[in-house]
Amino acid sequence: MFGNLFEEEEEEGFTSASSRGRVAKVGDEPPPTRGRSNLCGIKNQGGTCYLNSLLQTLLFTPEFREELFSLGPEELGCLEDKEKPGAKVRVIPLELQRLFASLLLVDQQSASTASLTDSFGWNSSEGTNQHDVQELNRILFSALEHSLVDTSGSTFIHRLYHGTIVNSIVCKECGNVSQRQEDFLDLTVCVCGMSSLEDALWSMFVEEELFEGNNLYRCAQCDRLVTAAKSAKLRKLPPFMTMSLLRFSFDFAKCERYKETGRYSFPLTINLQPFCEQTDGEDSDYSYELFSVIIHKGGCYGGHYHAYIRDIDQLGQWEPPEEECKPKTQKKVKEEVKKEVCEPKVQEDDPLSVLTAIIAQEPSKSVLLDQLGQKLMDKIGSSWSKKFRKHYGPIGKFLQSHNNVFMLVSNGTRVALKANPPSPVTEPPGPAEQTTNSDPSTPSEPEAAEQHPEPEQEQGSHWFDLNDSTVTSIRESDIEKQFQGKESAYMLFYRKTQLHRPSEALNNPQYEVPLHLIQMAQEENIKLQKMREEFEATNNTVELRLHLAPSYRLENGALQPISKEQNGSTTLSFDRRKTVGDLRLAIYQMQELWEGDMALTVAKSLPAGLHLYNTFTDDSVSLYSAGIHTNSDLFVWNGREVCGATVLTGAEWEPVLLTVVRPFLGEDGEPEVEDGVECEEGSGGFENGGPGLKKEARGFAGAVTLGEVREALGEPKESLLCQEHKGGKRGEQGAGEGGGASGWRLFPPADMQRTLKELSLKDGDALLVLEPQSFDSSMFTLNGDVVTVTTPSDCRWLQVEFQPPGGGGEEGEKDEERRRIKVPATGNMPLCEVKQRAIEELRLQEQPPGAQYCLRQVDCTGKLLPPVCEELSVRDAGVRLMTTLTLCPGNAPKASQLFLHFSVGTAPSAGMEMDILVERTCTVKECLKAMLDAVGLDGTCWHLRRLDWCEEVGEPLMDEDASLSELKISNGETLIVTEGQLPPKGFLKLSVWLHLDPRNNSMDFNHTDNGLTEEQMLEVVTAGETHSHSPPLCAGNMAELRSAGQVEISDEATLEDLKTQVLTLPALQDVCVPTTAFMRVWQLEGRRLARILRGQQLTLRKLKVTSGTDICVQQLLKEEDLGPKEVLLNVKMGVPGERCYYPPEELVWDASRDSSPRSLRACLAAHYGLSPDSLLLAKHQPDKHAWEEISNWSQQVSKKKKKKRAESLLGAPFHLKDGDTIGIKNLLIDNNRDFVTVEDEQGQQRLREQAEQRRKGGQAAGSDGVGQQKKTGPTKSRKPEVALSINVGVFR
Repeated sequence: MFGNLFEEEEEEGFTSASSRGRVAKVGDEPPPTRGRSNLCGIKNQGGTCYLNSLLQTLLFTPEFREELFSLGPEELGCLEDKEKPGAKVRVIPLELQRLFASLLLVDQQSASTASLTDSFGWNSSEGTNQHDVQELNRILFSALEHSLVDTSGSTFIHRLYHGTIVNSIVCKECGNVSQRQEDFLDLTVCVCGMSSLEDALWSMFVEEELFEGNNLYRCAQCDRLVTAAKSAKLRKLPPFMTMSLLRFSFDFAKCERYKETGRYSFPLTINLQPFCEQTDGEDSDYSYELFSVIIHKGGCYGGHYHAYIRDIDQLGQWEPPEEECKPKTQKKVKEEVKKEVCEPKVQEDDPLSVLTAIIAQEPSKSVLLDQLGQKLMDKIGSSWSKKFRKHYGPIGKFLQSHNNVFMLVSNGTRVALKANPPSPVTEPPGPAEQTTNSDPSTPSEPEAAEQHPEPEQEQGSHWFDLNDSTVTSIRESDIEKQFQGKESAYMLFYRKTQLHRPSEALNNPQYEVPLHLIQMAQEENIKLQKMREEFEATNNTVELRLHLAPSYRLENGALQPISKEQNGSTTLSFDRRKTVGDLRLAIYQMQELWEGDMALTVAKSLPAGLHLYNTFTDDSVSLYSAGIHTNSDLFVWNGREVCGATVLTGAEWEPVLLTVVRPFLGEDGEPEVEDGVECEEGSGGFENGGPGLKKEARGFAGAVTLGEVREALGEPKESLLCQEHKGGKRGEQGAGEGGGASGWRLFPPADMQRTLKELSLKDGDALLVLEPQSFDSSMFTLNGDVVTVTTPSDCRWLQVEFQPPGGGGEEGEKDEERRRIKVPATGNMPLCEVKQRAIEELRLQEQPPGAQYCLRQVDCTGKLLPPVCEELSVRDAGVRLMTTLTLCPGNAPKASQLFLHFSVGTAPSAGMEMDILVERTCTVKECLKAMLDAVGLDGTCWHLRRLDWCEEVGEPLMDEDASLSELKISNGETLIVTEGQLPPKGFLKLSVWLHLDPRNNSMDFNHTDNGLTEEQMLEVVTAGETHSHSPPLCAGNMAELRSAGQVEISDEATLEDLKTQVLTLPALQDVCVPTTAFMRVWQLEGRRLARILRGQQLTLRKLKVTSGTDICVQQLLKEEDLGPKEVLLNVKMGVPGERCYYPPEELVWDASRDSSPRSLRACLAAHYGLSPDSLLLAKHQPDKHAWEEISNWSQQVSKKKKKKRAESLLGAPFHLKDGDTIGIKNLLIDNNRDFVTVEDEQGQQRLREQAEQRRKGGQAAGSDGVGQQKKTGPTKSRKPEVALSINVGVFR
């Protein structure tokens, strides 16, 4: 039943938000029009598919529909008066009339049943509960009968649906007949042990049940127990016969319910004469024809309903199902024959024969090395490792050992045959050739010739599948597919063949519909049409940013505004349905003084500056086809140069902004250093101080070589270039913790000829420039290809200051000097050794014996932080070298203990709180008792609360049996002992995590000394990335999460309220955001970013946020308000010729109007400034370490009935969602169509090894009998079943 729960609202599009490329307001998108069937579906409220199926069946029962429409306002009242006191308004039939009129006459894809279910008295949760459609059928008819009391329609349900059964018992002794008559609304027929509907009816109404032996019948006439026979017959047949199939049974052996899925046939027409009491009538009196089948898909505890219905009045437009419309050609047969003729027979056991055949059959007579293994598997069905590696070794060595047959071409990236080397004639076809006839609207001539005319509609073929919002045509023969299986018939609706429809009712949806309902539908259609026109006009207006060439100059490989006060851009609103020529003319009119040619080029603002991509050459192309959207940047120039400088365009010349680092020896003062590199405030110029490093931001074209960068920097050829080394281990010197030196990797001479793109250098990367004589200084040391930079920040010491009890008073300078000492220290030195040296140098052994001391850090305000654990080293305790520690009286905590502050009653004043050491594993109750014992209090009317960021009493610790570590209570936290019992539950408790992106090192969430454990620090991956180690190009997509605590908030609060409250957490008190729109909230599932919470004003209940949910907060650099069908994707472009990718980027894709691959491809083309036809896309599947290619437009052909849904990337098989990774190949410069990287292959190998281990482990467990535990383990908990009811007023 919940099959379409998450797709329904998205399909309708009623709540689409404004998005990239449009100016429409939230909720302004009108509902879509009816589909090709011209019939209207019904929206699923979450679990109301059973209601939708029954309502559609009643709608397509013309006699029921017309009886309902015959009741006017004078009998039913008016819905406008239902709130008036004393007014008798029969709400249920009135709402049913409106719904039927809307389904018949309003031009929309699906109608809502919200008003109807409100009239039932159902609340919002009732719409998500699953119920039985047979139960609803009886309850709904009963509610209608009660609602229509004392009206002309009070008996119409009885006339149409009620029949009579007579049960007879015949005494075998005296022949006395005892009869009892009963009324029925539907017949419940047995499925278990039966093969067809006729068999079940024969068992019910023909076969007799004998009372004999121990089961005798007491005859009233004989007045004793006698042998008797019991039978049942149909006495009165209704015009409409409803059959309910008893598919759900109970297994008394297993004590559980199950569904009968065996074959159970039923006829399209049935004669009930053999089952009737009176059989002397005409055959037509007993003949019925099937017109509706309600189908259940799923098991006995849940599933989904839909209906196959015959359109008796032919109101819809029936056409053959899609798979039957396709021309039946012999194309596949021809291809197979051609393949057999062209391909010579290959000896599959001979690798030389197989590889030679593979390369010879390629059009280019060569194969990419990284694709050879896949082509081998496609050829023989087995990989090289499995079939040949044992005897012939790796495939690379095999090729080298047969160098008389094979040769490497294209710089060693491709392999070819020496006997038939590749030539320019046999090069692979270009993208233009590959995309010929790619437009599905213009098929090639042979395909057009093979098209067959649409077959004529056959008699009785007006059958449709009404599946909630979707309506599709089916054939009568498709009903046979519902005889058996998990998706099978559940209720059958038959009508008498005597019931004929008048000719004026055919193809006339207004037939017998009251005039006021027709007018209501016409007004609704006018309103919808107006909404669609306004939306279409608004949706096609885009805001363009025009950058004029006279306002720019070329600098550092990118275009920079000449004047810093003016950004050089002009905003223009334009209709994207117009052509590029129209836009050019409009710009000419704006720029009256423009002289000469005008070229329009797609531009993009990058960190290095403005960069140009493709130039529009065809003035007849519309802006929509050209991929122009709102906020697109267009550069207006002459197409050749800017201010006399030639501008290089295209993605390959995309500039990279590098940080150039040089040695600097200052004269006075000490530079501000961090991890050995001087931090600078700004992007330009130098920051000079003492001895250290100076930095400068410079931009370079991505296609220039490293040698050309060295020349542009004015450095001699002897200069050395280094890249910051990020691969060091945690324990190595150079990790940068505790003042360690920084490591740099030296570029080898061969890299001087490689481009910045090939070297994977990206914006913000640091480039160290050294002269050979720099190694004469102690500041630089060379070890192999690693340069270690040691600045004055690497001086290894800690300052220890002694604070006597009471804080000390005024003392002389000598005493001050004696109370501050420097202790030599390293990152690996234990803190207990630091303390012991400090005690010896401070001469504290003379203090009273047994005195205990501990080391404490001091924050920027001078406040003492919790004591550090002396069992840890300086680095592991998070203590940075060259900082000050305070030696205070007191005990130091062990690694298993927490140092907590606490106060009784109110928030403590500064320095007035009490301290306590407790075990991390102790419960809240034990911690509370220890605190009460420490202050001499007793009693049970106390509970603990946290201190919030305002230093006020905050949320209570609700779970008293939970340990402090489970509640993520950290070192130095302040707890308040509060009098009174724990507050009642009723609020949501949400765990909050901070999203720390390593790509943005400047974002700091105040995490110094927060005492977080490893459980509180997670390294997670977005939904599109794997947990495996990625290459430098892909490593940027890792996301680090840090716990920020918990919030307690009402489920009626909005998402904006949640963001506001999250900002009050202590861990976020230093985070500054202008508005809550600069924050993104993720919902975590299994330590994975699952979905983004959308809608600032939506309540947490509507967002389905429950207590205990983990949420993740991510700070953004710009405002974000995602719509329901805007998808946040991680996109990454493949490096040409290599099996890796450039760093990923976030991209918001608007799928509200079009969720097809064509829309995504156009969005990506606009983002990268490329042609859509040149892009090849694939979705990454991190769990399988595989890529699923997204087909081209012409290849997106659905094999299912629902073509529209099959083309949507939001549905099967891709199910795109927030955080998914999309890989992109630019076929113009990259012939490698394989998306799999080396890391993916390693991950696949690990999965195979794990599966093999599980298989072996399962066999061992099965032999020990452990496998039985799996079967008898705990079952999944189910929601409690709720009785279905409909509330009806009193109208007697």
